[in-house]
Amino acid sequence: MPAKSSGKASARAVVAKPCPICGKPSTEQSRPFCSDRCRDVDLNRWLSGSYVVPGRAAEDDDND
Repeated sequence: MPAKSSGKASARAVVAKPCPICGKPSTEQSRPFCSDRCRDVDLNRWLSGSYVVPGRAAEDDDND
């Protein structure tokens, strides 16, 4: 059962994390980025191969 709220602000303040591209505070509209520009920069980095998700090396299919 969830704890009852006393109507007061919670003791933990919500702190905006910095933008992963430029370090400025993130905005609610572009979260986790600070702007649409930084969001687009991040998308470009994924699409151009600058970011890579680690994984196992692919095996060669030379079983012909």
